[in-house]
Parts: sequence; C-alpha cells; structure tokens
Amino acid sequence: MSMFENDQYRWRETYFVLFHSSKAPPAKKLKETISSLNARYTLTNLHSDSKGKLESLTILAPDDFAALDICYVEGDEVQEQVDALADELKGIENRPEDRARIERIRKCDARFDVLHFEQLSGVDDADELDEMLDPSALLVVLEALAKLTDGIPVDPQSGALL
Repeated sequence: MSMFENDQYRWRETYFVLFHSSKAPPAKKLKETISSLNARYTLTNLHSDSKGKLESLTILAPDDFAALDICYVEGDEVQEQVDALADELKGIENRPEDRARIERIRKCDARFDVLHFEQLSGVDDADELDEMLDPSALLVVLEALAKLTDGIPVDPQSGALL
C-alpha cells in the first residue's frame, strides 16, 4: 500500500537517487541498511521481484512525523529523464565537482524514487504541522541510498544535486 492511500499522511515532495542498474542492491541488503539507520524506523510493504531486487518499500519515521515510499525504476524512462536533467543541470551547476557528477548522471539507467510524506494525525493547524515535520529521515535515507548504490541524490523540483 502506498502512503498515497493512507489518509493519515500527505505527500510533500519527491527526490531521486540516480545510479547504474548494475549497482542496484538486493532488497535484503537495502532492508538491512535502512534498518541500521534508526531503530525507530518501521519498514513495511517491502516488495521485491523474483530475483530479489527491490520494487518498493515504505519507511515510517514517527519521531519525524514522516514516511517515505521508495520505488525502484530502471530503463528507457530513466535514461530519457537523466539526459534532460543533465542538460538542465549543466546550465545551473558550475563547480568542477558538480560538472563531474552531472556527467556521471548521464550514465545512470536506474533510480530510486523517494516520496516524502508528512504525518497528519492529531494535528489540526497547518502551521503547527509544518513545524512538526522533520526532514531528517528523508536526508538520512537519501544519503544511505546514494552510498549503497554509488548514486547521486537529486531534488528534481529545484534541479539541485544533493
């Protein structure tokens, strides 16, 4: 079940971790990695294909009033997107290390979509809700996924490399 189907959560943003499909970790390894990040994270809805490759996973981070849906995507859709993203980033990022990462992006044919949700339960005021949502789980998980896959985290809304 996606968090979109849970009325206790509201979608906030989506981030990507781009990498080469040969570096896609088995679902078991991904589960171990995420579980080791924080004992308070709850992993649910773990789905893998017949080869043990992750298809999707949900992480609940109640202390952060957040949840994350992670989905694995590969193939032509990713390649088309990375070409467009690399072209867009080339005009924005000017540091040498960013240019090297942009060229690495062009070789990516897989990604994790990391959908960030905020928990709504027990909060009536939108301002109070924004104060409660903590991006820590999102940032920690993005970093772990990037390290695990030798990938590059990207905020597609702003076109920023993280």
